[in-house]
Amino acid sequence: MSTHPFHLHGKSVLITGASSGIGRAAAIACAQAGASVILSGRDRERLDASLALLAAGGAHRAIVADLTDPAQLAALAEQAGMLDGVVHSAGVTGFAPVRMLQQGLLDTVMGANFTAPVLLTQKLLYRKSLNNGASMVFLSSLAAHTGTVGVGAYAASKAALEGFIRSLALEIAPRGMRANCVAPAMVATPMVSTDPDFLAEKSRHYPLGLGRPDDVAHAVLYLLADASRKVTGISLDLDGGLAWT
Repeated sequence: MSTHPFHLHGKSVLITGASSGIGRAAAIACAQAGASVILSGRDRERLDASLALLAAGGAHRAIVADLTDPAQLAALAEQAGMLDGVVHSAGVTGFAPVRMLQQGLLDTVMGANFTAPVLLTQKLLYRKSLNNGASMVFLSSLAAHTGTVGVGAYAASKAALEGFIRSLALEIAPRGMRANCVAPAMVATPMVSTDPDFLAEKSRHYPLGLGRPDDVAHAVLYLLADASRKVTGISLDLDGGLAWT
């Protein structure tokens, strides 16, 4: 067994949004680091495909759940068991200028990106399902820190998440538990685009190029591991040099 501070041997980690993209990459990275991974997502077929990619040796399993459904969210909290880490990766985008913003879109974006991870956290804490020293990582976005036309609702949902984890970090600190965000800039995932020309054009704005899902997964791994045991209440930006252009 590795004694390297970045290992996750003996840890059980729940990852939401694990059906594809960043969530899937995070699940693969955690399994490779020695964790037993509980994957959650809405699509059984895609979730099983993620499960099949995980390194052997861990007690990995998949739980289908739509976290915007209160009953399914509660069932996931119950079925997940005792946890040493949680990666809140599930979320949605949502594009509309403010003058065209509708209540339905705002409810959908805030419900998936903010309310769901907050309520899942509440239920896990209430059920005492998090071991002492557990680490929670929430997927934010650079959009929470910068202005981008058409993503007001999305940016607001991520900014709200970052405000939430700062309070959460203080509340759980007595048990040695931590809460942090990772805030990537644009990452080449199917949720963003599958058009290679679009991705190539966007990449030109980033000195280090567009992010890949495994770039975010490695940052998540750091925040889950004991290597970051003194890091809490922060948002780790993964901007590819965009801030300096």
